Amino acid sequence: MAHAILVGEVERNFYELISWVVMPNHVHLLILPKVSVSVLMRWLKGSTARNANRTLARTGQPFWQDESYDHYLRQSKQIGKTTAYIEQNPVRAGLVQAPEDWRWSSAGWQAEPPAPPNRLIE
Repeated sequence: MAHAILVGEVERNFYELISWVVMPNHVHLLILPKVSVSVLMRWLKGSTARNANRTLARTGQPFWQDESYDHYLRQSKQIGKTTAYIEQNPVRAGLVQAPEDWRWSSAGWQAEPPAPPNRLIE
């Protein structure tokens, strides 16, 4: 899933990726979409579901929920707060002590070289 999130930005150019986390039972993304959300979500859910179901040796079963919960940030000052919420998710769940310890997130990914470019939006 983490790889697909990065592919969506770098190779597909579907969005500018601000922050993300892959949790055991859900995913959070903070993005600036460059294509319609329905297009990018269809690609992201479709490609990751195929890979996950192949790994789990199962067919005919949905992997993702049909619904995505989209939220639009109306003010740029919300970006920092939302990024902190996203990257603190594994800490709040008791999975790690610090956000950078969760390697399936923008915080953990940035902590390990080579990391994708770090973007700061003020």
